[in-house]
Amino acid sequence: MSSQRTIYLQTIPIQEAVQRVKAAVDREQLLTTETVLVQEALGRITAAPVCAKYSSPTFHSSAMDGIAVKAGATFGAREGSPVKLIKDKDYQAVNTGDPLPEGTNAVIMIEDVDQLDEQTAAVEHPAFPWQHVRRVGEDIVATELILPQNHRLSPYDLGALLSGGIFELRVRRQPHLHLIPTGDEVLDFTQKPSPGPGQVIESNSQVLAGLAREMGCTVSRVAPVKDDEQSLLAALQEGLDSAAQIVVIGAGSSAGSKDFTRSVMEKAGQVLVHGIAAMPGKPSILGLARGKILVGAPGYPVSSVVCFEQLVKPLLAWLCRVDTPKKPSLPVKLTRKTPSRLGQEEFLRLSIGRVGQQLVGTPLQRGAGLISSLTKAQGVARIPPDTEGLETGKELQAELLVPEQELEKILVCVGSHDNTLDLLANELMALESPLRLSSTHVGSLGGLLALKNGTALLAGAHLYDPESRDYNFPFIAKYLGDMEVLVVNLAVRHQGLIVPAGNPKGITGIRDLTRPEIRFINRQRGAGTRILFDDHLKNAGLRPEDVKGYEQEEYTHMAVAVNVLSRAADCGLGIHAAAKALELDFVPLAKERYDLIIPAVYQNDPKVATLLDLVRQPEIQAEILELGGYETNLSGRIMQPGEGLGD
Repeated sequence: MSSQRTIYLQTIPIQEAVQRVKAAVDREQLLTTETVLVQEALGRITAAPVCAKYSSPTFHSSAMDGIAVKAGATFGAREGSPVKLIKDKDYQAVNTGDPLPEGTNAVIMIEDVDQLDEQTAAVEHPAFPWQHVRRVGEDIVATELILPQNHRLSPYDLGALLSGGIFELRVRRQPHLHLIPTGDEVLDFTQKPSPGPGQVIESNSQVLAGLAREMGCTVSRVAPVKDDEQSLLAALQEGLDSAAQIVVIGAGSSAGSKDFTRSVMEKAGQVLVHGIAAMPGKPSILGLARGKILVGAPGYPVSSVVCFEQLVKPLLAWLCRVDTPKKPSLPVKLTRKTPSRLGQEEFLRLSIGRVGQQLVGTPLQRGAGLISSLTKAQGVARIPPDTEGLETGKELQAELLVPEQELEKILVCVGSHDNTLDLLANELMALESPLRLSSTHVGSLGGLLALKNGTALLAGAHLYDPESRDYNFPFIAKYLGDMEVLVVNLAVRHQGLIVPAGNPKGITGIRDLTRPEIRFINRQRGAGTRILFDDHLKNAGLRPEDVKGYEQEEYTHMAVAVNVLSRAADCGLGIHAAAKALELDFVPLAKERYDLIIPAVYQNDPKVATLLDLVRQPEIQAEILELGGYETNLSGRIMQPGEGLGD
């Protein structure tokens, strides 16, 4: 196997990359047309103008139940001075949809007719010509244009086509994507595998397949191909032999020694683009072989999505001769400072919700491998390539990933992570009128600053002040000043050292962390857990530099626990519930109070009120206890300064 690394072509802007492919592709030859039955044409795109064969309706017909008359025979009718009409001579009874009888040109509704006897009817109001009549061609006239070319067919269009006598029509073939996942470490999800160390379950193909199907494409996929150049070349040739117009190779587009996507694309055809000026998505490759479009999608999930959304989707729309689908966008206020790289357009995933009169967007974790950041995001904003970071409060246009009305049902919580928030998030979605809890983990101090900046409805915090031996209130006074807040306890929780099952290194307390063989994983600066840990170090007479791994940070208790589970660390400070969830051992150190801090102006917000109602329900408190390492004797209680742990 070659160890030679791929060298990038110069990265280019996204639009230029798309234009290079358009200039090289013969789309008439690549995406041909076919004839389909109208009833099977929903969502298809017309390949030619469609003109009516018949008029609709094809005859003058009654639009009401009543009597058909010659309008002139009723002109003398007045209220109190009716005109009498004789059956078969002056009128005929008709139902809605009946052909208009010969010699008549108007219909009078049955409600306006006084039937004097079987032969005689009286009307007090004159009818005007063509009253309540559907005339020939009122809807569609034979030979007129029903639909133009390059029109995506809706359910209404199908009705119009059939009404105009069109039973089959020419449409553009559905684009077909062929997906080739790759990687020695990648397991085929169809086999329901259990991944071992260094292995991952292949999922990118299904994300891309779903995005393609949303655009009306058909999709095929092969099982993951190993990192072998000949095997990958054979899989690519198979894809080119298929009906696909676009063949996508997943992963292998970067610059590693096992990245063969570019080399096999060059063997099969030509590479047009290798590297776009965007993050994530930079290693994307575009090429051409046998007149078909080749795509090398990066292996990281978010990069792969950016590749599809920004490169493949515009090319699909161009092939089909329709506009690139655009999601609605709205202005949002950025909740925290966000760095970016000059010269590269960046796609920033945001958790979006309404706080007061404004929509706020909190940046989610930015790793290209974090598919969960797309699951949690309500929108994506672009940071222009000529920008070097964005300040807190900056207004951005965010492209929505959810319907706009869903933003009004999002409860924006910023602050410290706790497993009970996941429990509450699930319970909120089970309500008759579901709410979504958007919880962003930036630490307790980060939560207080979000409240100060007006970018959250509530914050989770567990800040312990050694001097007063109280929780949160000393920090509220320091950081929020005169802001009036409601402090509601969610739970008292047990903090301690999370260690592997069986505690193989015999860790019993803080002093063990100074042993040279012990690797610690810390929480981020500003987290209440970090403040608690620093207090324990100080009380033990230890310094941060005495602990190997003190500078290694994670943002949630579960992330700390995962580091311990994977043996990336020997221990980390966290809550008992996180250790229990992953079947790890736990060395207790302290109890602490985890509170929800709510600005008084939002305490009557229906979303906040619903959350607090849940916290106070005995059934929910029982579920919290079931997580392990929690006490609920204070749950739902409005706390006051100096109460500490309430004992």
